Amino acid sequence: MAFFAPELFIANGVKDVSFYIKAFGAVELRRFSNDDGSIHVSELGIGDALFHLHEVTAKKYFQDPAKTGGSSVCVGLFVENVDEVMKKAIEAGAIEINPATSYDYGYRQGLIKDPFGHYWQIQQKI
Repeated sequence: MAFFAPELFIANGVKDVSFYIKAFGAVELRRFSNDDGSIHVSELGIGDALFHLHEVTAKKYFQDPAKTGGSSVCVGLFVENVDEVMKKAIEAGAIEINPATSYDYGYRQGLIKDPFGHYWQIQQKI
């Protein structure tokens, strides 16, 4: 069995990742904290999907997208109701990049940027 578990990098010193709980109904499965209480790694689940938030380390190839102004990855999240999830995400602090739109290829999709600079394409098959 194989599955993806993206690791999203966040700035050092972050203590609150409740955005993901409020926006996507994520559950924090475990957390490894630094001595000051900031997050070293947080493992979250949305349904059966896992992802990790990891503080930036000395490895120069992992970067905080909020600092670089962009990201080389967009996380696709399939949901039952794009409009509902987009609304919750925006209320929780996301920025709408593209509103939810239905496309001829059979998907309804909208794009948001989370408070840490990560892009999420919220989508459903229609």
